[in-house]
Amino acid sequence: MRYRWLIVIIIYCFTPSAFSQEFDIKEWVKEADEKMRGSSSKSTFSMTIERPGWSRTITMKSWTIGNKFSLMYITSPAKEKGQVFLKRHNEMWNWIPRIERMVKIPPSMMMQSWMGSDFTNDDVVKESSLADDYIHRLAGEEKIEGYDCYKIELIPHEDAPVVWGKIYMWITQKEKHWLKAEYYDEDDYLVKYEELSEIKMVDDREMPTRLEMIPVDKPNQRTILIYGDTDFDVPLKESFFSIQNMKRVR
Repeated sequence: MRYRWLIVIIIYCFTPSAFSQEFDIKEWVKEADEKMRGSSSKSTFSMTIERPGWSRTITMKSWTIGNKFSLMYITSPAKEKGQVFLKRHNEMWNWIPRIERMVKIPPSMMMQSWMGSDFTNDDVVKESSLADDYIHRLAGEEKIEGYDCYKIELIPHEDAPVVWGKIYMWITQKEKHWLKAEYYDEDDYLVKYEELSEIKMVDDREMPTRLEMIPVDKPNQRTILIYGDTDFDVPLKESFFSIQNMKRVR
């Protein structure tokens, strides 16, 4: 009996607890997410919306502080040029210069398409936190594009302000590159998936520079987001992210 208890103690000491495992996975998700945006950033992007028979490209500038503040200025095409999207904490605003109108986007519209793309308003402003608003579980290990990845399941906390019922993320085991994500609704139906590729040096870090968002139930449809010039950890003040500045930024 004494030896049996000794074995139990040894197993307990050398096996990670559920709490520590969850903490480690949470940190993995947090670091992979933060690698894509830094503590702050200034970036240029192109977004190509592909549909059966046509496609169009939108270019933009973006400024962020963490996942609490973001401002996006549309630079082309001419029809949308000058539009600005602002996120401050849990509020989102849209300035439309053509009609000189400021629109506050309510939480009920977070699942709506952003500028006709396969990204939602929530995808753009990242209202939810992948690290804080979800419970994390290691669901397995898989290889993607030659990288050994952890497959991580994210289930939202009951009181979390999230739009998804479940998310799966694939993050590389060494570099912490986010390479894939699947988004499920509350009925456990796969709505869309995201693939990240073209890993390059961007400013001071190596990261994916091409994101494809693909809806499951719409064949031959996708949206491609490409990182352009990007600087991370730039000096930005919260006052930059104001409704007044939406009309001035260029």
